[in-house]
Amino acid sequence: VGQSGVWGLGRVAALEFPERWGGLVDLPSRVDGRTLSLLAGILAGSGEDQVALRGSRILARRLHHAAPADHGTHRTESWRADGLRVLVTGGTGALGARLARRLAEQGAAELVLTSRRGPDAPGAHELTDELETLGAQAVVEACDVADRDAVADLLARHPIDAVFHAAGVLDDDPISDLTPDRVARVLAGKAAGAAHLDELTRDRELSAFVVFSSIAGVWGSGGQAAYAAANAQLDALIENRRTQGLTGTALAWGPWDG
Repeated sequence: VGQSGVWGLGRVAALEFPERWGGLVDLPSRVDGRTLSLLAGILAGSGEDQVALRGSRILARRLHHAAPADHGTHRTESWRADGLRVLVTGGTGALGARLARRLAEQGAAELVLTSRRGPDAPGAHELTDELETLGAQAVVEACDVADRDAVADLLARHPIDAVFHAAGVLDDDPISDLTPDRVARVLAGKAAGAAHLDELTRDRELSAFVVFSSIAGVWGSGGQAAYAAANAQLDALIENRRTQGLTGTALAWGPWDG
C-alpha cells in the first residue's frame, strides 16, 4: 500500500512529460536473473507501459467492467444507513455535508462529522441542525485524521458502525513546481488519514468502510500529481482490506460540478 502512490504520481508524469516517459515497472522485493530478463524484454519494447513483474509473469494493467452483484436469483442487498452510527471525515466540506444529508435521509441514527476546524467550520451549526431535523443525532468534532492519536481518541469516544472517508486537500501544480512538503500535506489528510482509520477500526465489525477516491489516481490528471498519488494509495488500501476479507469500497469520482 505504501508504494502505491508512486503509480498515481507516475501516471501524471506520463501526461506532463510525454517526451520523457518510459513507463512504470513494479519489481518484486527480490530481483533475480529471471526478473532481469523479463525487465530487459520490457525495456526493449513490449508495448506495455505499466507492468508488474512477479515470478515468470508480466502483469499488465487493464480496466474492465466489474460484474454486477447478481448471482442467479439472488441480488446483493444495497447498503443503507438505517439505525447505524456513521463517521464521516471531511464531514463539514461540500461533499461530506452532502453525504451526511443523504445518510440522515436513509435513517442513520448518529452522524459523527469531523474536520480540522470542527464546530468552527463555516456552516457547521446549521448543518447539524439540518441533520437533526432529518432525524439523525449529529455531532461535529475537530479532528485532523492525519494525527493517529487524534483519530484514536475520536474512536474511543464514538462507537461507530460505518466509516466514510471524505477528508482531503488539493494543492495542484505541475510536478516540476511541487515540493516534498506540499506533497506530504496532500498525502497526510487522504492517505495517512485512511491508513489510521483502517488500522484503528480493525477490532470493529463495520458494515461499510468507504473512501472518496478520484479518477486522478486511476489514469492520472495533469497538474495533480500529489492528489493522484494520494488517491492511488486509497485504492490500494481498499484492495488490501478486501483481500483480507474486510469490507471496503473506493469511489473513484470524476470531476464535480460546483
